[in-house]
Amino acid sequence: MTAELVRGQNHTLPQTRLEIRVSAGTPVVAGATLGDERGTVRGVEWIAHPGSPQLPGLEVSQQAAADHRLAVDLEALPAGAHRVTVLLALPVGAGGPVRFGAVPAPFVAVTGLDGTEIATFTLTDLDAESAVSALELYRRQDAWKVRAVGQGYAGGLAEMLADQGVTDPAALAGSIQEAVTRGLARSVAPPPPRTPEADRVRHATGSADHRPTAPPSAPEPPEPLADPATTGPAHTTQPHTAPGPAAAGASAAGPSTGGPINYAHPRRQHAAPPSPPPAAPPAQPGQPAQPVAGDATGWSMDERLYNQIWGMFEDLARAVAAYRSAVDFAESRMDQELDRALSDPRNRIGGAGDRSREAARAKRDELASRAREALDRDLAQLAAEAAVVEPALPAAYAGWGNPVWHAHRIPMEIPMALRIGDLHLPERTDLRIPLLVRLPLERGMWVDSGRTASEAAALMDTDRLRRLAMETAVAHAARLLAVYPPGEFAVHVIDPAGSAAGPLAPLVEAGVLAGPPAAGPGGVASVLAHLTRRVDLVQMAVRARAADSLPPDLDTGEQLLVVNDFPHGFDDRAVTQLRYLADEGPAVGVHLLMVADREEASAYGPVLDPLWRSLLRITPVADSHLADPWVGHAWTYEPLTIPPGSRVLEQVLAAVAAARRAAGR
Repeated sequence: MTAELVRGQNHTLPQTRLEIRVSAGTPVVAGATLGDERGTVRGVEWIAHPGSPQLPGLEVSQQAAADHRLAVDLEALPAGAHRVTVLLALPVGAGGPVRFGAVPAPFVAVTGLDGTEIATFTLTDLDAESAVSALELYRRQDAWKVRAVGQGYAGGLAEMLADQGVTDPAALAGSIQEAVTRGLARSVAPPPPRTPEADRVRHATGSADHRPTAPPSAPEPPEPLADPATTGPAHTTQPHTAPGPAAAGASAAGPSTGGPINYAHPRRQHAAPPSPPPAAPPAQPGQPAQPVAGDATGWSMDERLYNQIWGMFEDLARAVAAYRSAVDFAESRMDQELDRALSDPRNRIGGAGDRSREAARAKRDELASRAREALDRDLAQLAAEAAVVEPALPAAYAGWGNPVWHAHRIPMEIPMALRIGDLHLPERTDLRIPLLVRLPLERGMWVDSGRTASEAAALMDTDRLRRLAMETAVAHAARLLAVYPPGEFAVHVIDPAGSAAGPLAPLVEAGVLAGPPAAGPGGVASVLAHLTRRVDLVQMAVRARAADSLPPDLDTGEQLLVVNDFPHGFDDRAVTQLRYLADEGPAVGVHLLMVADREEASAYGPVLDPLWRSLLRITPVADSHLADPWVGHAWTYEPLTIPPGSRVLEQVLAAVAAARRAAGR
């Protein structure tokens, strides 16, 4: 039976290999410190945090997230460690809440490796605190116990570390927050909460009133449901639920009450949509239910597919996390058993030592084999789901090779999202999850043309890589043009040296650009001044609620600026304008798509670091650089490629041009 603890209460732990699951209503930083008999932390080597996530017997997440899973093996802790304190803190400078009193009460659960809850604790009565000691595991008379602590610190992470006895806590707190900022910059932004359908006003009216009034903050992981105390078992056998471990703190949602749709996917059990999703074919006895495209909640098929894809993404992340954790524990347990067996000199001679080694390795292999079998079942279920989902995707969600593009018609309203690539993990590289970004774009994109971007890029000729990066940017611009109604999306191009004439030819020949590609210092300055003026005017109109006062020649449709070979051709003023567009533009419909090698921009020093962090980095070749918001895996990003010999890009751009002519644009 689960022990529901209150502040100060303790409970005996029946086992030493555990998981500590944290569920919060906002991204939090999770860490842990080790203490000796007096609770003193002997040094930074006894602290696990995002910048240094692993200690013997302890592993924490590498980034801020709404859900965390901390792995603990109490028998593998360093000698002299008698206490493990779990720490939570709000990230600094991420644009989120600054005190725990402004977010739902965090929920912490101590579970076994099979997901069975041992003890839970809800951290209530927090107010101005921005950091909190959640609970501690401590040794008492050769037995381990857990105690609910809930001690908050208004002074934040530095004050909490100082209370733990850490030397120079402010410096350590700063390095932890810096590591969190780097993790947020490389993370894949999950779907934000949807606004009610009545608030989804298209920009076809030309009014600036409907645009968001502030730029989005750093990407936030999906929020858990409101009542984390109703968490069920970690594994489930129901169809269309997470095949791997479910998210901590997730539970089935109740009936819809007409509020915003929640995009959290743990267990894929959300409020019922207005119309039922497609029914799954009946399963054979003893077999799982057959997957169905669109088998998720939503107000339309596109929304159900969108939810289903993000659910598959999370399912794969958590299934692989469970497998890797199980294998790591199997290796750790084998090392411990070998150390204990060989610590006796008598076992080092003769067959006793060999038998101990064989037994330890056999147990390790058995545990790893069981974990692999569970993973293979999860992967097979996801592969079957992907096989039925991919052919059913609309053009905005589909790859270039999908036949849906050959029959594509320019829509009258924008879709929910756009596919910009695929993601996969090394455990099964052929299982690809579409990477979707919400529309209108909430952050710009940067196509990395540097040779150090990945192993594949490092082996490629520099000129070939740069051309491939620009071709990738052109393909993304074409997809955006194809999914917006005629005249509601404009593309501007800055090509200072005119070096991208070849890759830009499809856009130029189709006549779908807002103007010729800008070249030279004069062209760069003209385009940047035009877009900066647009941002300023729309921002003023939004703040004054005076959309009717905008100049009649101002295009209020979405604008995309494609920049080739940055920072070539950019002076200090142009760099400042570009940073301004990156920061302020997305909120009022101006977006960046940059093709650049970050190393070449190093002459500007750290002044451009905020620019790179504000953009979603993608690559023209496969590269493992994106992290999921749940467990922080390094995912391999695969760019969308046009099939060899295909004319689909030219056909799509021709359809865009024809739709514009028909609409008189």
